[in-house]
Amino acid sequence: MTEAELIQGCIRNDRKCQELLYKQYFHTMMAMCMKYTRDEDKAMLIMNDGFLKVFQKVGTFRSEGSFEGWIRRLIYHTLADFYKKEKNYIRFIQIEEAEQQHTQATQSDALEFEELILLLDRIPYRSAEVFKLYAIEGFSHLEIGEKMQISEGTSKWHLSNARERLRTILTNENHERATSL
Repeated sequence: MTEAELIQGCIRNDRKCQELLYKQYFHTMMAMCMKYTRDEDKAMLIMNDGFLKVFQKVGTFRSEGSFEGWIRRLIYHTLADFYKKEKNYIRFIQIEEAEQQHTQATQSDALEFEELILLLDRIPYRSAEVFKLYAIEGFSHLEIGEKMQISEGTSKWHLSNARERLRTILTNENHERATSL
């Protein structure tokens, strides 16, 4: 079944087409949700809510850009909505690689989502874009390389550069806050 046929089937509320679509994008979207939640139950809840939106809005897809990208945006917005409803409205974005260990927690461990986006405006554009694609949208370095027409290694460098610059900004701001008290 082609992507266009699958979309048309979902528009008609064909359960078989919906199931095929869900299965086709399950792993990719679940991986994206897991990057933000680190909790499989929450990730599954968010993803299922997101796919419900996909099925409700599939008729609005205009074939401009990739269908997977369109689904990814809907799931991502569902993820953001989930955290807006959370009691303390904190977004957890890993700035460090999971394998790196720190002896003490820093302010960069948990940022409000909007604050992170504003911080990204303060670092070089290409590094910020790679960070957004990798850490926020869940793309792999290979996918980012293809999308931005850069090598996989360059994508990794930009991500590392973005993390380091964010870390520096946060450290400087925390130091300024501490000295002004």
